[in-house]
Amino acid sequence: MTAPGVRWTTRDIEALPENEGIRYELIDGELLVTRSPHHRHQHLAGRIFSLLDQWSLSTGLGEPSIMPGLIFSDSDNVCPDVVWVSYQRLPQIQDEAGHFCGAPELVVEVLSPGRVNEDRDRLAKLKLYSVQGVQEYWIVDRLAQRMEVYRRQSAQLVLVETLLAQDRLSSPLLPGFNCAVADLFVSRAC
Repeated sequence: MTAPGVRWTTRDIEALPENEGIRYELIDGELLVTRSPHHRHQHLAGRIFSLLDQWSLSTGLGEPSIMPGLIFSDSDNVCPDVVWVSYQRLPQIQDEAGHFCGAPELVVEVLSPGRVNEDRDRLAKLKLYSVQGVQEYWIVDRLAQRMEVYRRQSAQLVLVETLLAQDRLSSPLLPGFNCAVADLFVSRAC
């Protein structure tokens, strides 16, 4: 969090020292700094990417990406855990450098523990993704083993279902995509 009245820009972030352990994001000019997530957080994001990638390869409709930068404006620049974008939309939102400068159809955030992190994903990012035109937003809570699915209705993202381990995940955005929610949270400890 930054001092009130200070507005950060993408250029300001580019001037900060690079550090693999720190992620910088901007929402409405406010600088949000987070540390590298827990291994299980990354594993879950990777599993979601893998399922979306397998489905995408079989359908040829689009592709997922892990931790892409979404540069919506000079003061709104975030890095969700996973996104999926259709091949139809990709040329509209990708710049020559390969950055996403518009909304992908699907955004997935895996919650990190702590009230500040949860509020960022459930409030600030939900509002940002809604305003920018994201069609579907999944918030995945690895500790509670639960998913919240938001879909665009009347020009905003609205919670349409909360899925638990015994449920199945599907989406009208991804025809034929279907997986057991429990499969996302499987852990094979050594």
